[in-house]
Amino acid sequence: MAGQMSGQPIFILREGNQRTRGRDAQSNNIMAAKAVAEAVRTTLGPKGMDKMLVDSLGDVVITNDGATILKEMDIEHPAAKMIVEVAKTQDDEVGDGTTTAAVITGELLKKAEEMIEQDIHPTIIAAGYRMASVKAGEILKSLAKKVTIDNKDMLISISDTAMTGKGAEATKDILSKIAVDAIISIVDRDNGNTVDIENVKVEKKVGGRIDDSELIEGMILDKERVHTNMPKKVEGARIALLNSAIELKETEVDAEISITSPEQLQSFLDQEESMLKSLVTSITKTGANVVFCQKGIDDMAQHYLAKEGIFAVRRVKKSDMEKLVRSTSAKLITNIEEMTAEDLGAAELVEEKKIGGDSMTFITGCVNPKSVSILLRGGTEHVIDNIERALNDALRVVAVAIEDEELVAGGGAPEVEVALRLNEYASTLSGREQLAVKAFAEALEVVPRTLAENAGLDPIDMLVELRAHHEKGIKTAGLNVYTGTVIDMWEAGVVEPLRVKTQAINSGTEAAVMILRIDDIIASSRAPPMPDGGMGGMPPMM
Repeated sequence: MAGQMSGQPIFILREGNQRTRGRDAQSNNIMAAKAVAEAVRTTLGPKGMDKMLVDSLGDVVITNDGATILKEMDIEHPAAKMIVEVAKTQDDEVGDGTTTAAVITGELLKKAEEMIEQDIHPTIIAAGYRMASVKAGEILKSLAKKVTIDNKDMLISISDTAMTGKGAEATKDILSKIAVDAIISIVDRDNGNTVDIENVKVEKKVGGRIDDSELIEGMILDKERVHTNMPKKVEGARIALLNSAIELKETEVDAEISITSPEQLQSFLDQEESMLKSLVTSITKTGANVVFCQKGIDDMAQHYLAKEGIFAVRRVKKSDMEKLVRSTSAKLITNIEEMTAEDLGAAELVEEKKIGGDSMTFITGCVNPKSVSILLRGGTEHVIDNIERALNDALRVVAVAIEDEELVAGGGAPEVEVALRLNEYASTLSGREQLAVKAFAEALEVVPRTLAENAGLDPIDMLVELRAHHEKGIKTAGLNVYTGTVIDMWEAGVVEPLRVKTQAINSGTEAAVMILRIDDIIASSRAPPMPDGGMGGMPPMM
């Protein structure tokens, strides 16, 4: 009896659950992560290609931005999702280098797989990778050069590098200048040069050429004045910001008013009218000539405001109201009846202009232009969206450069240098970690190798030449993908903030180590087992 018992399988998981263990689990995870890294790999560098992503509703996104691609791809596999997280972290932290981070993670896992096949334990690989990552951070730090907010040419180079290969090449000179000017004007110099990127508002309008994009020292609202009799242009604007509606309040209690005669109705309407009139009088009494209202403005109130020659806009977004508070120094008013002249903000000019067929309101010459707006123009929706993503990367990267004040060269130069130094470091280690550090060094070379491949150059020839330059001590030698030669990236103005590189290597290492340490995957089925004993709805692994 006992003998028979021992032969019986014991189920501890519900039917329909799947469990993968050991080598299978590792190779399954590594394969999925590599597949995701491979998907974005072709977008790396100036000669990288774009991806077209179509979602379930048929909306199209055309982009070269690693984080956007991975966010839009509907990824199911749990290990593959970790690569998406790496790109997201990179995007949140520095705004650029998302593809690099994903590609490095994929390559580290590929190298790890080769080591696992040689029976090197994943824990040892993980330890070696961590050591290498710390060392790589130190090496990068030693390569960094200083930049300050006053070195505008260098900041423009940083912006150019961030935009290259993102569909904004032809106009990157204009856009880079806009990006740098925008960031410089919002730097908080009192707090040690910090930058709040929220203070830059990007407003997109289809129509015109990309060259028509401009930086507005002030605010743009995608709104028009509420009444045609209002002035189109107000100079010396005194601005009231209201977050309550200029309408009659509904009674809180359900009340019925019975009206029995026309006179009663008339007096009721007159009373409503005079209440609205007194609200408008409260506003005009303060000397306001521009009103931005977060909620609605009643038709009758619009008429009175227009009669007083006040420029009014309604239903302004909350985030825009907050920016207006900052830039005009006005106070947000909830109770209109109690407002005073002290609550008003100021701007030199508020005017409505037609841009691309739509009316927009421009507020310029603010007392405290700590928020600026960028008006982006472009031929089609997709062009503008793509340009906006490139511009956002540029803005974030310039902000990081101003905050950290440290730069490294681009074009694969830091990766080759770090790989070289890591190989020297590996030879000082005893134990199997040495192999992991060597593998880490090789993995970093995936960046220059991919740059070469995407430009149609021979990756092996290019790598050999890059290494030769670095061994001679030219630390900033990188790959010029346009000519297929190795040049000094620093002189060519291809530079990136140090944080872009360190963050990519750190988050890539962490994700790779995390995936490596998993040796058991227990996946619950999505649906309960079918009544006829069929399998539950487990999605197929990639």
